[in-house]
Amino acid sequence: MSMRVLVVDDQDLFRAGFGLILDAQPDITVVGEAADGLEAIEKARVLTPDVVVMDVRMPRLDGVAATQRICAETAAKVLVLTMFDLDEYVFDALRAGASGFLLKDVRRDELVDAVRVVASGEALLAPTVTRRLIAELTGRGQPRPELARRLGELTERERDTLRQLARGLSNAEVAAALTVSEHTVKTHVSSVLAKLGLRDRVQAVVFAYEAGLVKPGAVAG
Repeated sequence: MSMRVLVVDDQDLFRAGFGLILDAQPDITVVGEAADGLEAIEKARVLTPDVVVMDVRMPRLDGVAATQRICAETAAKVLVLTMFDLDEYVFDALRAGASGFLLKDVRRDELVDAVRVVASGEALLAPTVTRRLIAELTGRGQPRPELARRLGELTERERDTLRQLARGLSNAEVAAALTVSEHTVKTHVSSVLAKLGLRDRVQAVVFAYEAGLVKPGAVAG
């Protein structure tokens, strides 16, 4: 079945360009476009996309607020696009429920792959810039005690897994680091998300930093 995508950007050129690239794929259908956050929310409700490709800085309602509403009210996954690799708005969007982000100068094959990854339920954490963004922005505040206490809900192995996720490692890399199978890692990841009530790996990484499980600066940039 074809993945349904909604493209949201206030610039006609970006919106049309991304739409053409994605709609040309045999497994992707662009079901609609929106020029601002309010229109994005309305169309996400009506068109039920699997993935929303979301610009951050838009008139009327920005991409952060729109992401929060869409993630709360629909089953759609949100992939954020930005011009700036250390844009604070992007971090806010990740906290709001976005499954990852890309820079707007992304290559067409990277855009297509990103949509497929997000649609499959995974999160875009591999790019070094994502890890640097999270480390940079979460480092500005102190760990939140209420989140630190919730780490007690996890087993020691689940905490180890979460710590490795926060380093931006893939399942295969986590498996190698912990000397377990990839299947075991997937089981631990699923358990961590379920126990902590998180949507995906991006939110797990943010949680790890905000709970103080991982200290900013411990991640290679």
